[in-house]
Amino acid sequence: QVQLVESGGGLVQAGGSLRLSCAASGRTLSSYAMGWFRQAPGKEREFAAGISWSGDATYYAVSVKGRFTISRDNAKNTVYLDINSLKPEDTAVYYCAASAGQFYGSHPYGYNYWGQGTQVTVSS
Repeated sequence: QVQLVESGGGLVQAGGSLRLSCAASGRTLSSYAMGWFRQAPGKEREFAAGISWSGDATYYAVSVKGRFTISRDNAKNTVYLDINSLKPEDTAVYYCAASAGQFYGSHPYGYNYWGQGTQVTVSS
């Protein structure tokens, strides 16, 4: 079983950038495909980005493509989400998730383990 801890969230102005990190412990991260999701107040959790276990393949939600970049460093047991040109509508709790089945698509049921989330707030 893997434990996931997100970090890097905070309060930023619109147009700014953030790097979110997801650190894994308990098992090596290379055993899992990974995803990032987000949940805004009053809304359902939505997929943002996914990455294969090796990092060779990525997948993005249409709404974030071009502004979000997912990457991973298996040697550091960490997955990253770089967010550029932040908008107020990016305000949400951001979660990372691990898939033992090597799924990195948009459906949350494809993921087995979840972190507790990190808050990102974008001011206008």
